[in-house]
Amino acid sequence: MAFLPKLTLVTALVLLAACRSDPVHYHTLMPAQTGGATHSGAGSIEIESLSVPAQVDRPQVVIRQGNSGLVLLETEWWGASLSDEFRSALVDQLANTNPARKLSLRIDVQRFDSIPGQYGLIDATWRLRVAGEGKTDAITCRSTLQTPSGPTIEDLAQAQQNNVKRLAEQISQAARGTQQRCPSS
Repeated sequence: MAFLPKLTLVTALVLLAACRSDPVHYHTLMPAQTGGATHSGAGSIEIESLSVPAQVDRPQVVIRQGNSGLVLLETEWWGASLSDEFRSALVDQLANTNPARKLSLRIDVQRFDSIPGQYGLIDATWRLRVAGEGKTDAITCRSTLQTPSGPTIEDLAQAQQNNVKRLAEQISQAARGTQQRCPSS
């Protein structure tokens, strides 16, 4: 009779161990150290719209696998959906840009590729214009940014953080420019 309670206990422990799930790791596109937001009030850049490909716009990190595969990582998550993460990081990076006038920004990310051990890539078109005006003072540019990545998802998140920072620098450069030109990549 002592055998049955021990067997029940062992079975329960095995079942509990089998139900254990791996911990979820959260990542962000916001760098750990920022320049700190110091608006002068002269002007600012408002993000009017931002879109990312539907395949990667989710809280879970999505990586490329092979030529045509995508893998949704169930234990690696962004702090929010990718579009919200991207918007927050870009707002933070653009906070110190003080253009002469208030500007409106539209961003359409065509590719957001993440390949562990290889690179993080952002390919985006963006339009910057004086807020409240039509397309007369608009500038439309394309930025393709690629940063090498180590093998971990943490490395990949840092590579994409760097890409967002570089994109913000290009947008800031165009916002401060006196001519209607796209910055060189």
